[in-house]
Amino acid sequence: MMYSLHNTCRRTIGKIKSRMGNLKKRRCIKLLLPGFLLTSFCFYLMYFRTTIDHRSPKHQSPFLCLSDISHSKVPVNEKTILKILPFSSLTAERYFRATLNNLKSCELPASINKVPCLKCIVVGNGAVLQNKSLGKQIDSYDVVIRLNSGPVIGYENDVGNKTTFRLCYPESIISDPSQYDANTILVFVPFKPLDLRWLVDVIVKNKVSDRGFWKKPPASIIYRNNQIRILNPSIVKRAAFDLLKLPMDIPIEKPPQYPTTGIIAISMALTMCNEVHVAGFKYDFINMNSTLHYYSNDTMSSMGKMLYHNISAEQILLKQLKSSNTVFDLTGNF
Repeated sequence: MMYSLHNTCRRTIGKIKSRMGNLKKRRCIKLLLPGFLLTSFCFYLMYFRTTIDHRSPKHQSPFLCLSDISHSKVPVNEKTILKILPFSSLTAERYFRATLNNLKSCELPASINKVPCLKCIVVGNGAVLQNKSLGKQIDSYDVVIRLNSGPVIGYENDVGNKTTFRLCYPESIISDPSQYDANTILVFVPFKPLDLRWLVDVIVKNKVSDRGFWKKPPASIIYRNNQIRILNPSIVKRAAFDLLKLPMDIPIEKPPQYPTTGIIAISMALTMCNEVHVAGFKYDFINMNSTLHYYSNDTMSSMGKMLYHNISAEQILLKQLKSSNTVFDLTGNF
């Protein structure tokens, strides 16, 4: 009887000790777990930052580099619209190589890659920007993309004065020295091999020919060599066929259709930015005598002369991009 009682007491005490031990373990785990999780999280952040900063770019570059040139020959019978300028570099590789060999960089500025979430705005040249006083708001974006020769000096209150990238081609390039900005990257959009030849000539200061251009291009540019980039033709291709759904097969008797610089700029922004806004893309198609640009007296009637652009299709696209929250508009409905 005494032996049985003794064993019972030992078992009871053992259970109590076991429970107390488990309780101590649980308390210990509760105390140590937050510290362990915090340490693990800090280690993860350090590893994640190292991986991002040193192993892969944060934002996809929209610019063409020499490494993108395939050095392949395209048979004459395969020179479809998808393989020629402005949609591909294949049939103009020697011109691209000559141009890129004369440029100092093809990369995004380091300051842009440091921004984890890139907020961009594409500023069109529409007269809708007049008297909107959007200048300060436009300048607040990480990246401001402007088009062609749209000026900023003298229009700062409505359009701001910050320009990260300016897209243009020979006939549309800004040449007024008073509009020069040392912080701007000129993004060159070649529509034909002659455009690349022109760029090489102005860079190396050769005599420039105006033959083959619909408008006489300038004989020199206001930007330095290290400020120039070539837009990857894949960006134009995406704008034309993925966004605008332009026809790939065009009868010989009809002029080819290309996206406007504005749609190309939006395609570029969608490639490299986390959030895309636009301003100045609204046009008054009802009153053809209304002002076209925020900086000139040209009227909407001149839009009818744009044989190479489908403005109606572009307006439909802009509405779709806005309704799907792909882009956000600062200047109201398109």
